[in-house]
Amino acid sequence: MYYLYGSKKGAEHRLVATFGSEQQLLAYVRWATLKDLGEHSGKFEQGSALASYSAWEHSTEPQTDEDASGVVHNPTPSML
Repeated sequence: MYYLYGSKKGAEHRLVATFGSEQQLLAYVRWATLKDLGEHSGKFEQGSALASYSAWEHSTEPQTDEDASGVVHNPTPSML
């Protein structure tokens, strides 16, 4: 499983979605990014899992104690 995290300046990153493959995760981030500010930072599509965040990162292992079942799995643009 691949874990997508969102973060804001001055705050810890939060688990926002999980994906079955890295390809799906990266395609979703490309779609959700309205303005790329470099280094995994940007402005993100309203309604996307990253909407209220200013940066993202991903991992194949959980980085927080958050329950992965509490976030959307394999979100798609059509889910908005």
